[in-house]
Amino acid sequence: MIAEIVARLAKKGETISIMESCTGGKICDEITNVSGSSKVFKFGAVTYSNEYKVKFGVDAKKIEKFGVYSFEIAREMSKNIAEFAGSDYGVGITGEIECLHGEKSVYISFYNVDICIFDDMLIKVNSLIRAKNKEVIRDKIVEIIHKNLL
Repeated sequence: MIAEIVARLAKKGETISIMESCTGGKICDEITNVSGSSKVFKFGAVTYSNEYKVKFGVDAKKIEKFGVYSFEIAREMSKNIAEFAGSDYGVGITGEIECLHGEKSVYISFYNVDICIFDDMLIKVNSLIRAKNKEVIRDKIVEIIHKNLL
């Protein structure tokens, strides 16, 4: 389905950028594995630390107020990366994937620059294997992007 997303973006002449945290670059990697992705994928950043989220425009006061694992921060990430890169769309991903003590939450925000609208999704992950949780998150991110490009 990622190939479909790349094809849709290319057909529409649109671009996307992504700011990842807990997924560590997996989504950017998946997109760049598709032929033709260089036409639609403008920029990817892995802002694993709060320091670099802030350097990419996330408001430190919002991190303090809402916590780094929140829709507020995912939204800041999606909007800031789209604006930074001059993309039509931005995706922000933040959350916990270390499930040693039960289910964890991951927050995703898709931002459409033209209409200034966010589409948010909460994902619950529960595998003790981080790579498996990243695959679940990837599938949900593909779902939210696909839905917003229809």
